[in-house]
Amino acid sequence: MEKKRALYAGTFDPFTNGHLDIVQRAIKIFDEIVVLVAVSPNKKPFMTSEQRVNVLKKLFAHEPKVKVDSWGGLIVEYARQNKIGSIVRGLRPTGDFEIEFQMASMNRKINPDCDTVFLMTSEKLYYISSSLVKEVYNHNGDITSFVPPLVHEEMKKIKD
Repeated sequence: MEKKRALYAGTFDPFTNGHLDIVQRAIKIFDEIVVLVAVSPNKKPFMTSEQRVNVLKKLFAHEPKVKVDSWGGLIVEYARQNKIGSIVRGLRPTGDFEIEFQMASMNRKINPDCDTVFLMTSEKLYYISSSLVKEVYNHNGDITSFVPPLVHEEMKKIKD
């Protein structure tokens, strides 16, 4: 039987507890999850893509169902090249649906063999976003309840 593989992509700058929640829930549905650090030329990242990949590899070292990679092209093209049939996306009650629906429709047009699976963000985490976490962190606020401890440690190394 063929493995059910999914792709969970984002800039993950930084990777938050909301992202972690989506991965942990997706693991229960799929045999393998590729956490893909999307390299966006339009964004000025706090952490380099290499730093994000390295921290995610450490974070998921104990989880054999999770693979980590990075990619600078279309996510749906990565899925096609790696024979991945599903893209996992998290939805927050903050206006994500319209954008995500449009992106899922475009991806389906580009690669009809790839479906998008939406997971609702947990109610206790829906307000967390990477951009807000960076904003709080850059103003010396406490982000310990927003990111995994390993991510926080890596962020401190960069800021120092």
